[in-house]
Amino acid sequence: MEFLQPRSLAEAIAAKAEHPAAVPIAGGTDVMVEINFDARRPEALLDLNRVRELTSWQRSNGQVRLGAGVTYTRLIDELGDLLPGLAIAARTVGSPQIRNRGTVGGNLGAASPAGDCHPVLLAAGATVEATSARGPRLIPAAEFFTGPKRNALAADELITAALIPVAAGPQQFAKIGTRNAMVIAVCAFALELRPPRATTADNPVSDYPVSAGTVGTGIGSAGPTPLRAEAAEEYLASALAGAGLWESAGRLPAQVIQRFGELVAEAARPIDDVRGTAAYRRHALSVLAGRTLTWAWDSYRAEGGAPGCG
Repeated sequence: MEFLQPRSLAEAIAAKAEHPAAVPIAGGTDVMVEINFDARRPEALLDLNRVRELTSWQRSNGQVRLGAGVTYTRLIDELGDLLPGLAIAARTVGSPQIRNRGTVGGNLGAASPAGDCHPVLLAAGATVEATSARGPRLIPAAEFFTGPKRNALAADELITAALIPVAAGPQQFAKIGTRNAMVIAVCAFALELRPPRATTADNPVSDYPVSAGTVGTGIGSAGPTPLRAEAAEEYLASALAGAGLWESAGRLPAQVIQRFGELVAEAARPIDDVRGTAAYRRHALSVLAGRTLTWAWDSYRAEGGAPGCG
């Protein structure tokens, strides 16, 4: 097995072009497990730990460009205010040692249906930046996952960043596993509420404006890929707008919470496996959807509702 160790992004891209079968490695929290158990024997490893360009993040134009090499620990410590949903998900990843090494870029590269960060990236409307010798390419997160542990990367491309909109409202993430830590999710769910933003002299448009209230969702470990629950998103946004709840920040009707959970469960495509049955996953997702919606709405109400509305 050949070991490649570029010292810059340009060198890494050139190495990937020359060795398209090389497997990128940073934290190694997925790749090394597969190698140690002889489940994978790549021709070459492309070590990205010395590529400094991948280890930084920047905020601009209402989004965060999160370098593929930023660790979960740094995400939690440095980006909890800007990307709260992703920070919540990162806290559920493995042990402190794994969070010190693992990265969102690595999570994306593995493309596991159970990846903890994937539901949040879907809910937030994130984009994956893939770079090759031909230049960068932007892939919406909803189009990035093509099958179990398969993604839309070309053979000569590297994940260089995730472009994630700054949270426009409350975000939540929850998962169910056979224990509380260091476990693959039986199922997971992420939610983002994006309240309407009014454009007035007193309330200028924020750096992530939306004209009407919208909702984002992400389902994990309940399908061949991470999934959105689009019907549930449309239902909840319509229910909140129709009842004037974005403006009043009133209590959510129980029937809205219940129906939202039902639609989330219907969007899943689970199977029976050693971690749980398909029926259990659907039931658990309906519970997680209602739970995260309640948490997010409580946060929205505590913050006083939508700025410039009401």
